[in-house]
Amino acid sequence: MKSKLLVSACLMGFQVRYNGSEKAQLAATLSRWQQTGQLVIHCPELAAGLSTPRLPAEIVGGAGGDVLAGRARIVESDGRDVTGHYQLAAWLALSAAREAGCQAALLTDGSPTCGSQFVYDGSFRGRRKAGAGVAADLLRAHGITVFSDGQIPQLLAWMAQREQDDDSM
Repeated sequence: MKSKLLVSACLMGFQVRYNGSEKAQLAATLSRWQQTGQLVIHCPELAAGLSTPRLPAEIVGGAGGDVLAGRARIVESDGRDVTGHYQLAAWLALSAAREAGCQAALLTDGSPTCGSQFVYDGSFRGRRKAGAGVAADLLRAHGITVFSDGQIPQLLAWMAQREQDDDSM
């Protein structure tokens, strides 16, 4: 069975980011897997009912796992607490991945939902800190391998290995 990959919609050219933009055009890079039905394109924030555009949001007091455990929160740049929306976004991403049988995810780094290598520090000054967003942490906690948009070579190697494993069966 071919490996399936959950992919942030903004990485496939959909203008769903907080500011109404796309992140990066990876559709050409991933087209082979899209043609074979291996991609599950998903925007956790839109699935949770957040609009586009929306105010920037950052994690305050920790990282994604802390938000899920209730030790940190996610706030918009105007100070409004939107933790519940982002927690729902994480669970909806996990649900989409599980329903489709995804073994891995390619998510947008820096996002309070999808960041997997870094998130922003909660100051709204563009300062990064190591850590992951709520969906990335939840997916990992449930055994799904998570790649950031800065790890395309690693993702391609991972997919190639899975294809090789499938061919040898």
